[in-house]
Amino acid sequence: MPDRVSIRIDGELIHARLGQTILEAALAHGKFIPSLCHLKGLTPVGACRLCLVEVAGVGRLLPACTTPVQDGMAVTTRNEKLDRYRRMILELLFSERNHICAVCVSNNHCELQAMAQRLGVTHVRFPYSFPRAPVDATHRQFVLDQNRCILCTRCVRVCAEVEGAHVWDVGGRGIGSRLTCELNRSWAESRYCTSCGKCVQSCPTGALAAKGYAAEEMVKRTETISRLVEAKGARA
Repeated sequence: MPDRVSIRIDGELIHARLGQTILEAALAHGKFIPSLCHLKGLTPVGACRLCLVEVAGVGRLLPACTTPVQDGMAVTTRNEKLDRYRRMILELLFSERNHICAVCVSNNHCELQAMAQRLGVTHVRFPYSFPRAPVDATHRQFVLDQNRCILCTRCVRVCAEVEGAHVWDVGGRGIGSRLTCELNRSWAESRYCTSCGKCVQSCPTGALAAKGYAAEEMVKRTETISRLVEAKGARA
């Protein structure tokens, strides 16, 4: 069986490796598909749904990050419908928590903020939830601000798959879902956190940050996580 397939992305013929996802194949050829939960090297989960694409012959939108390429597949990554859905997803993310960018350590370095700017989100049409989301500052080095969490689960996956500590998980249901530390312990009470900081570096927003930074000062090094995964050979 050949290990390479040919697909079309937005009309352009490209060759992809069998087993790659649509998103991986697109990125390998320099094609942009919006995503916030994807981080090279971590298991894809399709959490944010920003990478939804159209595949010819399929009657529903598919997440590019979890859909494997197939020979002859024709993918559309950008049109008015997809852009409208993506802007709506971003608006819902902003309305679900308390994202006050002006006082965020990741302001101007935030992937959520950058994605909104790139996709032309100029306002939020939905009512803000204003949830009473807690902040866990008990760890001596890091802080978790649930107000800025978008539940992309990058931190959950990097902690489990790369560090092997399994400190983080998601608890609750629906809009009440929250990032949890070891069955709802405070971060300081964690028995397995190694204080490696991989969860902080993989976080696309200011939800996880190192202490000691003021607004706009926290710059995440997500590429460091991907290089570490490649070095370990955990995932191609």
